[in-house]
Amino acid sequence: MTQLQPVLLSGGSGTRLWPLSREAYPKQFLPLGGRDTMVQATWRRVEPLTSLPPLVVANEDHRFLVAEQLRQIKAPQPRILLEPVARNTAPAIAAAALCALEDGADPLLLVLPSDHVISNPQAFRDAVEQAIPAAEAGALVTFGVVPSSPETGFGYIQAGGGQGAQPVLRFVEKPDAQTAARYLAEGSYFWNSGMFLFKASRYVEELQKFNPQMVAAVRTSLEKAKRDGDFIRLDKEAFTASPSDSIDYAVMEKTADAKVLPLDVGWNDVGSWSALWEVTDKDANGNACAGDVITIDTHNSYVYAESLVALVGLDDVVVVETDDAILVARKDRVQEVKKVVAQLKHDERSQAVLHRKVYRPWGAYDSIDMGARFQVKRITVNPGATLSLQMHHHRAEHWIVVSGTAEVTRGEEVILLTENQSTYIPLGVTHRLKNPGRLPLELIEVQSGSYLGEDDIVRFQDQYGRS
Repeated sequence: MTQLQPVLLSGGSGTRLWPLSREAYPKQFLPLGGRDTMVQATWRRVEPLTSLPPLVVANEDHRFLVAEQLRQIKAPQPRILLEPVARNTAPAIAAAALCALEDGADPLLLVLPSDHVISNPQAFRDAVEQAIPAAEAGALVTFGVVPSSPETGFGYIQAGGGQGAQPVLRFVEKPDAQTAARYLAEGSYFWNSGMFLFKASRYVEELQKFNPQMVAAVRTSLEKAKRDGDFIRLDKEAFTASPSDSIDYAVMEKTADAKVLPLDVGWNDVGSWSALWEVTDKDANGNACAGDVITIDTHNSYVYAESLVALVGLDDVVVVETDDAILVARKDRVQEVKKVVAQLKHDERSQAVLHRKVYRPWGAYDSIDMGARFQVKRITVNPGATLSLQMHHHRAEHWIVVSGTAEVTRGEEVILLTENQSTYIPLGVTHRLKNPGRLPLELIEVQSGSYLGEDDIVRFQDQYGRS
């Protein structure tokens, strides 16, 4: 029997769930559907189906987030394909297919966005098993979600009828309300889930028919890729030369071998705050609340709070409070959150991309205060982790150890600091911070100078490939 290779697509930015999801830390890395993050839940859902480790396609900037979150749940060591630029799903899946074919095998690729919620994972696994014979026979199978309402936010797939994987008659764009109601009544239309099952070779063959330029560009990007442990860095010049297109447009709408398997597993793509409200447990008044929330005479609302938030006399609203931004919206207008993100980007405001707490491969920093010529950060360094050997042109730094042990390189000297000890790094002095201990290192950093931007870093050595 052909092996099953799960392919986790993790390239999205999740802007419709701002301010919780942001470009540098998007929704697939957040625990929106339970205790696990969404990428962790995606792997757990498919792990019983396969003996192969995950193959992940991710944004270059998210490489350490993917690796760390899979490590946390003890997933088998993954292969992580890094996209240097976004080119939509067709090239991303082509890279995964060509990578899977490198060792001479031809596995079935189970292609899954890593930011969906499925409330019945066993039913999903049963559906995958049901689709395997068609995929092994050469079909390109997509999973069509049985619609529960006349949804206008999804594309639809019309099936030809029968049992199991059915022939696809056509793909249709997001309909208006009247058309969606007709699709629901007819019973032969399914929501397009964006999940697929096919042999790696079959996908490449079909893509070659319809877009040989894309296959050639992706193949070259993989041949020229730099391989660094778990990471496969696709060549930027070659991958950029690929046309940008979705798998639906590039292959599924054109191939004669497309089939759709109806899926009724409690699926939700969590594409908006109202969608998250739908899949979250609610109180007697229909409110879904996370954090320290008080609701009085409030109904059918979603509230996320990182500090105390109280709602009085409000219905059908979304309130999301983080440490540096607050969103208040009517639940029926949350799709317009993307306009907020567009405005933030236009104004070049950091809240479009970064949270106040920023994760790095060595740990994280939290900017807890800032003024005209100073900034205060709380820095956490993981056990055994090391920051780059670096220098700043415009700022000096004071480091005060709160807990743990810090090994500090300052110019030509190396010193050890423990709790309540401190050091000063003058402007222009080469320095490095390391945690040599087995416990997290926490320290307070006070920066002072004429410019405090993150781009004022000159790296001389870096174990994470950023120098």
